[in-house]
Amino acid sequence: MVYQIPGVKFDFDIIKKYDAPVPRYTSYPPATQLTEAFTPSDFQAAIATSNQRKTPLSLYFHIPFCQSACYFCGCNVVISNNKNIAQPYVEYLVRDIKKTASFIDRDRKVDQIHWGGGTPNYLSLEQVEFLWKNIKKNFSLSQTAEISIEINPRYIDKNYIFFLKEIGFNRISFGIQDFNRQVQVAVNRVQPEEMLFDVMSAIKEAKFDSVNVDLIYGLPYQTVQTFQETLKKTIELNPDRIAVFNFAYVPWLKAVQKNIPVEALPPAQEKLEILKMTVEELTNHQYLFIGMDHFAKSNDELAIAQGDRTLKRNFQGYTTQGQAELFGFGATSISMLEDTYAQNHKQLKDYYQAIDTDILPISKGIKLTWDDILRRDVIMSIMCHFQLYKQDVEDKYHIIFDDYFSQELEVLKSLEADGLVRLSRNHISVTEIGRLLIRNIAVIFDMHTIKQEKKFSRAI
Repeated sequence: MVYQIPGVKFDFDIIKKYDAPVPRYTSYPPATQLTEAFTPSDFQAAIATSNQRKTPLSLYFHIPFCQSACYFCGCNVVISNNKNIAQPYVEYLVRDIKKTASFIDRDRKVDQIHWGGGTPNYLSLEQVEFLWKNIKKNFSLSQTAEISIEINPRYIDKNYIFFLKEIGFNRISFGIQDFNRQVQVAVNRVQPEEMLFDVMSAIKEAKFDSVNVDLIYGLPYQTVQTFQETLKKTIELNPDRIAVFNFAYVPWLKAVQKNIPVEALPPAQEKLEILKMTVEELTNHQYLFIGMDHFAKSNDELAIAQGDRTLKRNFQGYTTQGQAELFGFGATSISMLEDTYAQNHKQLKDYYQAIDTDILPISKGIKLTWDDILRRDVIMSIMCHFQLYKQDVEDKYHIIFDDYFSQELEVLKSLEADGLVRLSRNHISVTEIGRLLIRNIAVIFDMHTIKQEKKFSRAI
C-alpha cells in the first residue's frame, strides 16, 4: 500500500523492509562510541583547542529528578518524592559550572541554553534562581540567546511559569504523550486534559517566544482513532513545534519499561497507520514535517533553518544553533565540541566524588578523527536537509566524493532501486518515501555502527 501526503509518501512494504534498529544520529559518531579511555585531562585539552576556534556556546543543564516514574521513559533519571536531594545536587552543579567555565574563554558568547531532565521544575523557585544567577555569573550571554526549559505540567503552576519567563527563559516545552486516560494510566503519567490546557494558557499569557510539546506513538492501548483525538486536542493547543516520538521499547536497557503491559502495545501495522495519520493530520494543519519526529510551523526557526540549509542536530535533537559548541553540565550530560564528545558521570555519587576531588566530572568520551568529522557532515546533511551536494563536501574536505565513498554509493544503489534516494552525478536526494527512513539512509555512511553491532531503537 502506498499513500501520498504532502512532503511524504508512505510505502508500507518498503517501511517494513527497512524497519531495523539504527542510531538516531543526534551525533556522529553515536554516543555508544564514547569510551572510558578518554579522561578529564583529554577534555580539558579539548576545551583549550575549542577556545582557539572562538565559536559561540550552547549550554545544557541536566536536572535528573522526577517525583514519579513514567514507564515509557528512556532518560537518565532519579525517582524520589524527597525533594531535599535537589539542594546538594544544585550546589554540586554550580561547582561543576565554575570549574568547567574556568577553562572556557569568557569572550565566547552563549547563544543557547537548555534545561532538561528529568524534571527541571522539580527544583524550587529559590533553587532555579540560584542556578540561573550562577550561570549568568560564569558565562557571557548573548542578548538574543535562546533560553529553554522542559517542564512537567503535573508539577507546575502559573506563578512558577511566570517566574521562569521573568528571569530570562523565552522557550518552553512539555510532554503530553497522549490525552487518552487509559494510555496515561498504563504508562503511569496521568494528566487531565483541563490541566494541560491550563498550563498552555499560562505559558501563552506569560508570552514565551516558542512552545514545544511532545507526543509518543506506539504506547499501550493506542489506536489510530484514539491518537487522532490526541492530535486534534494538541492542534487545539496550538504549539509552535510538535515532536512525535516513536516509543522505543527497550526493557533490557530501561528496567522501568518492564511495567508496561506488552500485550497492549499496538502491533506493527497499527503503529504504521498511527504514524501515517499523524503526518497527515499535522501537515494538513500547517505544520511542516522537519524530519524524523519533528513538526514545526512554517514561520518557526526550525523550518526557516531547514529552508536555508543551516539546520543541524545535536544531543538535544534538531537545532538552529549548529555553529555553537555544546557544553553539558550535571550528571549524564554530554558535551559536543567540534572534534570531541565527552559525557559526565551518570551516578550521582561518582559525579559528586569527581567534583570533590577538583577534577572535571568526565566518565568517558571520544576524540573524533578527520574521517569522523567528514562523515558527520555527510550524515547531518542527509538527516537535516534530505539532500547532499557532493561539491560542498569536496570543496571543504578536498576529496573526490565518488572515490572516497565508492562503497557507500554502491550500497545506496539498492536503496535507489527501492525508491528511497535519487543518485545523480553531483547530488544525493532523499525521496518522499525515504524521508520516513532517513536513519536507514544515514547509516550507510556510519563506519562505527557498520563495524560494531549495537542495540538501537527501531527506525519506525
